[in-house]
Amino acid sequence: MTSSSLYYQGPYYCGVGANNVYGRDIVEAHYKACLYAGIKVAGSNAEVMPSQWEYQVGPCEGIEMGDHLWASRYILYRIAEEQSVVVSLDPKPIPGDWNGAGCHTNISTLAMRQPNGLQHIVKAIELMGKKHQEHIEEYDPSRGLDNARRLTGQHETASIHTFNYGVANRGASIRIPRQCEKDGCGYFEDRRPSSNCDPYAVTARIVKTICLDL
Repeated sequence: MTSSSLYYQGPYYCGVGANNVYGRDIVEAHYKACLYAGIKVAGSNAEVMPSQWEYQVGPCEGIEMGDHLWASRYILYRIAEEQSVVVSLDPKPIPGDWNGAGCHTNISTLAMRQPNGLQHIVKAIELMGKKHQEHIEEYDPSRGLDNARRLTGQHETASIHTFNYGVANRGASIRIPRQCEKDGCGYFEDRRPSSNCDPYAVTARIVKTICLDL
């Protein structure tokens, strides 16, 4: 077998095969180590760009999210170090026609998960829309400069300069899952946080906006 040159975006997302997937051994070792350490890791998958991977942490309650995500990052760096692989959390590691990397954040309160919770979801989203700039400044460590390279309105992102939301819309600032709309309750996904975000800052900003109206 011979390796082929890299395609443009297409075959890598949730891909299989040595010509499409790179680094699975590191990802699976990381997943097992997180489970062993008691971190609330919930899944992983290959992403749109070759050697780009995603893993999910949660559900967590409040600021606990920061504890689990930071610890999982440490474990990832240690495992990659053993394989002489460098990990990048940069939100746009390769310029051009490639997806960037976000830290999509799923949010839910008790009221949102109860019957007719969709109205509480929409209310929270609209509050977040009023403080779009404040959120952008907390969603990457460079106060929005890192995310400006990713949030362009292309590659499954909304523009950093605008706020919008929609059902099953991966090009929106905030996405309401189709199933949640159907059920009338559940959660919503803020797609703006960058892959290199501080999860404590992200969690704090969300709570201030939707729970404290600050």
